[in-house]
Amino acid sequence: MNMSDKRVYLYDSTLRDGQQTQGVDFSAADKTAIAKALDELSIDYIEGGWPGANPTDDAFFANPPKLKNSKLTAFGMTRRAGRSASNDPGLASLAQNAPIVCMVGKSWDFQVTEALGIELDENLSMIADSIAHLKTKVSEVMFDAEHFFDGYKANRDYALSAIKAAYEAGARWVVLCDTNGGTLPDEIFDIVTDVCSQIPGAHVGIHCHNDTENAVANSLAAVRAGARQVQG
Repeated sequence: MNMSDKRVYLYDSTLRDGQQTQGVDFSAADKTAIAKALDELSIDYIEGGWPGANPTDDAFFANPPKLKNSKLTAFGMTRRAGRSASNDPGLASLAQNAPIVCMVGKSWDFQVTEALGIELDENLSMIADSIAHLKTKVSEVMFDAEHFFDGYKANRDYALSAIKAAYEAGARWVVLCDTNGGTLPDEIFDIVTDVCSQIPGAHVGIHCHNDTENAVANSLAAVRAGARQVQG
């Protein structure tokens, strides 16, 4: 990437990831109020939630707030194994609810074989098919690579193949997720540097959890290594 491009895009996940915090239970009205406040701050992307996952998110997306500065994003997952992308109800719901979609998928080979119970190549097809399909339905698609750093440390080639499948299928952003929150800043820097040698940093994002109180440091390390979107 051209390192003279210093623009960093901010993606706020309060309305979904933040809602998973113990004791937090947003109503649809709460979500609308928070989204409007974030819009006033000109946050680039506001993740509204997961349409189809619960009544609150359904109500929010049924009457989404009008945003002046930010882009509303719907969260979901890649197609199910054994289904085509065009026949997956989850993808259909995403396409109907927001102009931008962020899809989560597996990038750790262990999670693919043990949690999903499918072949590694099938997971790559699920990623690519889902993104290519939604690219025809919405204005922008991004991919959250779940457990990316654990996957990279266990099987670098497969973790990279998962995010390359997303990028080559048309994902605007490929977001590296430290889902377990156990990766440290030096590791983040080295791994993101490697990723940015494979995929342009202008298409790479970072999503860090704070289990070791390193989410901010890890995000800054990723930006220093070339990532240009920060989720939080």
